[in-house]
Amino acid sequence: MRHNLRQFMRIWHIGVILKRYRLDELFNTTRLPSPIRWVRVFIPTGKVVSGLPRGERLRLALQDLGPVYVKFGQILSTRRDLLPLDVADELALLQDHVPPFPGEEARDIIEQALGEPVEKIFASFDTQPLASASIAQVHPATLHDGREAVVKVVRPGIGKQLRKDIDLLKAIARLAEKFLQGGARIQPLEVVREFETVVFDELDMQREAANASILRRNFQGSQDLYIPEVYWQWCKHRVMVMERVSGLPVGDIENLRKHGVNLKKLARRGVRVFYTQVFRDNLFHADLHPGNILVDASDPDEPTYIAMDFGIVASLSPKDLYYIAENFKALFNQDYRRVAALHIDAGWVPEDTRLDELEAAVRTVGEPNFTRPLNEVSFGKVLFDLFQVAHRFQLTLQPQLLMLQKTLLNVEGLARQLDPELDIWGVAKPELETILKEKHKIENISHDLRERLPGWLAKAPEIPELVHDFLLKANNGQLLKHTDSQDTARIRHEQLVSRQKISQALAGGSLSIAGTILIAMETGSWFVGGYSVPGLALLAMGGWQIFKALR
Repeated sequence: MRHNLRQFMRIWHIGVILKRYRLDELFNTTRLPSPIRWVRVFIPTGKVVSGLPRGERLRLALQDLGPVYVKFGQILSTRRDLLPLDVADELALLQDHVPPFPGEEARDIIEQALGEPVEKIFASFDTQPLASASIAQVHPATLHDGREAVVKVVRPGIGKQLRKDIDLLKAIARLAEKFLQGGARIQPLEVVREFETVVFDELDMQREAANASILRRNFQGSQDLYIPEVYWQWCKHRVMVMERVSGLPVGDIENLRKHGVNLKKLARRGVRVFYTQVFRDNLFHADLHPGNILVDASDPDEPTYIAMDFGIVASLSPKDLYYIAENFKALFNQDYRRVAALHIDAGWVPEDTRLDELEAAVRTVGEPNFTRPLNEVSFGKVLFDLFQVAHRFQLTLQPQLLMLQKTLLNVEGLARQLDPELDIWGVAKPELETILKEKHKIENISHDLRERLPGWLAKAPEIPELVHDFLLKANNGQLLKHTDSQDTARIRHEQLVSRQKISQALAGGSLSIAGTILIAMETGSWFVGGYSVPGLALLAMGGWQIFKALR
């Protein structure tokens, strides 16, 4: 009873704020029962904010609702595939300007997590926070060896508050899905579940520390990006300690100019960092807004980015990474048919989609952009437009792909802010080609094969039995789907073709395994440049047989 009363009061409070910002107009676009529509009449209005665009009114309402809703708005801004552009752009402006919690509470949380008094852990600790956000706040400290550090502390009680608000959001999402016009397409419940996953991951400081540690290792020695060092001995579930860094805010262009920073080089490096994170490392910082980026201008002609806040880091499945890379290459080369075919092959659109229709839709996105000066073209915007057009072909994408598109938009927007004349395509295309060329070198492929070989060999004893069972079922017609009217000649022909393909695939697999084993042995007289010539030949023959089987 008490729980229901609290939920009712929270919904009432939300209704008051919606009405204050004239967002109760949403009720006019729904099929809500009349009694529910009339409820808004009894909600007090108070001071009404009007005359502002709807996106700005929504942003202000979320800020009034509190930190959980601010964070929800931030995550929602990444779903440009679902939101009107004006709303998505406005939500992207949401910042975590949240009042700090008392520094003494932060001290207690640190001591409880680390099991020692703050004075024993740090030479100095400032209870006045440097910054405060919806999930955590940051305090400056000094280690006993003299190193400057920052301590990130999760807000007390935030987990329970998140759970209450997310449960409420789920209830509202179910109503919206049922009554809001277009609710089934927008899938509000799935959006809330996505938010739930992201935000609860952000509560784990050890997870964030691991993200930072891997990114730092990936960019060790790089002039493009610097990641602060994590001090692991003082990292727990609710507390993270890492190196304190200083730099110029990347969004303060005038200050960067005053320090003589080479803005053109900085803009190009930003694009390179994105493509390196995605296509070389398959791990990218998915929250790259200006508030999370500083610039090291100690050498103004060789400026370096400094990244902070690693709560949202994403990666793609090997399959999606391959198809995204191939889509990028095809778009760079204006090969619209290839883009359409890749969408079908990747399973992003139904397999019965007509290739010519999808190609025509892709062309309507690409051609208008290629007729403009390249320094005006945003690849992130092209990708977004492509996803929007493909929606009428029942496009289905994972959240990570949408995060990738949102991050690309952020990176390009920042790069254009630094250098309005930057040719994004001219920078991105050679970067992608160089990364993929390096990644697909024979040495790297051979290394991957050697790593996978033990797993393949462990499964090898099971293959003959699996093949025997498959062939037996195929020969008995057990793999065929029975219909009311079967064309016997066609079925026999399909069986013959299927057997031929199976034979080619088996031959290709056998040749490939044999070639891999010879390459992995690294011994023998037929080695040139460290590679077995017979092994490479067998691998090539096997690949050709598999290609013929799959063609």
